Amino acid sequence: MKLVADWRGIAAAVKGASVALGNFDGVHRGHQRVIALAAEAARTAGKPLGVISFEPHPRRWFQPDAQPFRLMTVSQQARALSDMGVDLFYVLPFEAEMAAMSDERFAHEVLSEGLGVHHVAAGFDITFGAGRTGDPEALSRYGNRFGFGVSIAKAVGDDQEAKFSSSAVRDALVAGQPERASAILGRGFAIEGVVVEGQKLGRTLGFPTANVALGDYVRPKLGVYATRTRLADGRIVAGVANLGQNPTTGLVDARLETWLFDFSEDLYGQTIETELVAFLRPEEKFDGLDAMIAQIHEDERAARALLLPEL
Repeated sequence: MKLVADWRGIAAAVKGASVALGNFDGVHRGHQRVIALAAEAARTAGKPLGVISFEPHPRRWFQPDAQPFRLMTVSQQARALSDMGVDLFYVLPFEAEMAAMSDERFAHEVLSEGLGVHHVAAGFDITFGAGRTGDPEALSRYGNRFGFGVSIAKAVGDDQEAKFSSSAVRDALVAGQPERASAILGRGFAIEGVVVEGQKLGRTLGFPTANVALGDYVRPKLGVYATRTRLADGRIVAGVANLGQNPTTGLVDARLETWLFDFSEDLYGQTIETELVAFLRPEEKFDGLDAMIAQIHEDERAARALLLPEL
């Protein structure tokens, strides 16, 4: 899969795709339906399959002080899309020019002239252009005018959600329900980041942790989770993680501290991705280290029973 970082002055080789249009934060099952429509059009016409997204997320541009909300990094999006057979991932810069574009100008300058799209698939609730004036009907009109096909995906949901959405994933995570988030995503929710040095207390107590800052990720419910971590070399290691502020040993900015079971390698500076598999308990403040250590071993037993039931 090739990543394209602009719509201006791009090579002819990365134009003419059948594309899915949206933010695709999470690449959840509703997003997957939109991409499937674009893929169908691509197969029919013999065109490459593309996905258009934006960086930074428009919400961050318009609300710079908003609380962290992202479900994925761009690299996570790219891996998910590559696994779906996407050929071209357009990560378009969302800045002043893009934010000020009317829906018509976006359709003409970005979709038609810039990317030369053959077909655009979008969700039933898409909005685009300054003031969110563009909608599915407008996209269809512009397609007729500027010479690209348009298909609109219907809502996809289940017995709990009328439609799958990034907001529903966030709500599930904030409620401490990673299993529900995974059901909407179609994969586990995972936090990716570079391992940094922490207090190193866990190492002295017998359970060294790989510490990752949360950055702009949505803040799941603070507490302890059973986890699976994908290392830089692709290995998957079971573990247990505290997502929180360490109220017992000294408050810090909320971060993910993962104890990888039966693992002793140095991970500092490496990028890892940790899936939150199940919520075990809320974060709590203990009376002392002995009580905290005893609870950590209880957490270990619970996580191992979930993740490694054969042991």
